[in-house]
Amino acid sequence: MSEPLRNLLDLRILLRKFGFTVYTGDRLGDLELMEEELSDLHGSGLLDRETYMKARMLIQREKRRESGTNI
Repeated sequence: MSEPLRNLLDLRILLRKFGFTVYTGDRLGDLELMEEELSDLHGSGLLDRETYMKARMLIQREKRRESGTNI
């Protein structure tokens, strides 16, 4: 079952369902931690491939936005 992921808030809500909340005060650091948690959830079979891929693309987009790269 694929989760609707339109923005970073949707991703935070998804991760919260698994008991994962992150706020380090460093946006890029938060994105890195979220990416690691997503990989763990997917590797454990708790997150389907479609949701995992959407979430990874969302994180990559946010990383580009944070670094000022609009590729």
